[in-house]
Amino acid sequence: MHEKEMYNYWKTVVDTIQDGVMIVDKGGTIVSVNRGLVRMSGYDKSEIVGKPCSFLNCDTCEMVRERTGDHWCVLFRTGSINMRRCIFLRRDGQPVHVLKNASLLRDGSGEVIGAVETMTDISEVVEKDTQIEAYRRELCQEDGFHGILGSSAAMQRVFDLIANAAGSDAPVIILGESGTGKELAAKAIHDIRGDDGRPYVKVNCASLNSALLESELFGHVKGAFTGAYRSREGRFSAAGGGDIFLDEIGDVPLSVQVKLLRVLEEKVVERVGDNTPIPVNVRIISATNRDLPAMVRDGTFREDLFYRINVIPIHMPPLRERPGDVPLLADHFFRRVRLKSGKQVRGISREAMRLTPR
Repeated sequence: MHEKEMYNYWKTVVDTIQDGVMIVDKGGTIVSVNRGLVRMSGYDKSEIVGKPCSFLNCDTCEMVRERTGDHWCVLFRTGSINMRRCIFLRRDGQPVHVLKNASLLRDGSGEVIGAVETMTDISEVVEKDTQIEAYRRELCQEDGFHGILGSSAAMQRVFDLIANAAGSDAPVIILGESGTGKELAAKAIHDIRGDDGRPYVKVNCASLNSALLESELFGHVKGAFTGAYRSREGRFSAAGGGDIFLDEIGDVPLSVQVKLLRVLEEKVVERVGDNTPIPVNVRIISATNRDLPAMVRDGTFREDLFYRINVIPIHMPPLRERPGDVPLLADHFFRRVRLKSGKQVRGISREAMRLTPR
């Protein structure tokens, strides 16, 4: 068989292969590509041949390129690249996940004359892996701790504290920045008890002024103040036998702090406009994003009340301290977006997720 015929036969074979094949010279210039690579890249053959091998913007190219020495690529030092996963960009800017193999080409005397690289498109496999990972996270979410998402060591410690606090009647204070899940933690403490008949009452202490907050917490009798047309039970009485959640307790005025202290010490409340003590049996769960020890030093929060509510402290870590939980939370919010908008938002790519701080 003549050499020209052999060349044509091999060209037919290479063009039949679905994988991409690229041949470069010793300087890294592309001298030939097959139809598989043209199809995968979206470029015409004439647009690829003559370009440097970095033309496809492979994400591992810079990683393997040597900065010094005679070799422009580590391939020319090691002799081969085997089963390397990488991503290159199509002409339309879309990423293509490939499995790359490369070997040197030598002439009859053993001199290196270039290299051949094959690329297998594994984009569908990667997409399926991403879907499987999303399903796995969804299962983890469904098994979340009473609606609180997190699989990091920091959150596992929080879950242990919540479970232990649920078995006690001692006051609990939940500390953490806004958005860290303090309200969810408080509800979890109540729910773990498992007695559906126990009331759970929550009060946002930052949303009411001093007079309204006192009435809301302890109740009032008819005529106690302008607008008090009838007597009203307070939140503490309504929570009798259960739990009361005092959110933003750091915003409670000093005048109301005194009455809260009496509830903790004597287990009684007095309605506004009345001096008759009313027994209450309630466990206080409080939460704040404020620095209560600093407020105690400044005189804006009573020290005796602080020690009364600080029996079981639970610190909710911010997300920046548990970046491993980002994928879990991202999947959760993407599902909510899909349900609300009806749009098929696929999620965050693996490449973007790898940018999450560790």
